[in-house]
Amino acid sequence: MIALALIGMSGAGKSYWAQKLAAAGFRVISIDDRIEEKLAPELAAGGYRGIGGVAAWMGWPTDTTYRERESEYLECEVSSMNEALDEMQSAGDDEGIVLDTTGSVAYTGDEICRRMQSLTTVIYLEASPAEEQLLISRYLSDPKPVLWGDQFTQSPGESAHDAIARCYPQLIAHRKQMYARYARRAIPMGQLRDGGLDARGFLELIQGQARLAR
Repeated sequence: MIALALIGMSGAGKSYWAQKLAAAGFRVISIDDRIEEKLAPELAAGGYRGIGGVAAWMGWPTDTTYRERESEYLECEVSSMNEALDEMQSAGDDEGIVLDTTGSVAYTGDEICRRMQSLTTVIYLEASPAEEQLLISRYLSDPKPVLWGDQFTQSPGESAHDAIARCYPQLIAHRKQMYARYARRAIPMGQLRDGGLDARGFLELIQGQARLAR
């Protein structure tokens, strides 16, 4: 079995490359989709749909309902990761699978992430400092579900927007350390911008990367 797991911040291109690999015959397991399925009753009750709907349901970290929904989201993510890894463990030897994780995969815990590491080649799509600024801008204009954990604070008199803009770089720095802990390969996002790069080129790029020391 060829098994890959794509990790990185929201907007790094994980789902884009997962779909490229799907077109080349890989089976894609999308954790975002599975979380949305588990939250479907609550999302439907509020009129929410899609990944944007999940983000709207979760809300901003300053919302009174945020922490409760953050916890519920993480519970769904842990369950979805366990299901996905069980499926990968029982997959046939000739099957190609790509695990399309969320940006918060590292919060599912060391046990799950080490299991992912043992069953797949974990590929970290790594953003440069300039790309990190772009990811921040995208989040502020088009939010995706984000688990903030203890990385968000709001100063007296500070607006929610300003607090988020200030804390998001801290969140990225914190997550970069977590991603690097589990990745076996790291590919700079800049190397994936070639519009002619297909699934085969992506796989060749992975093979050409030096294995990260762990």
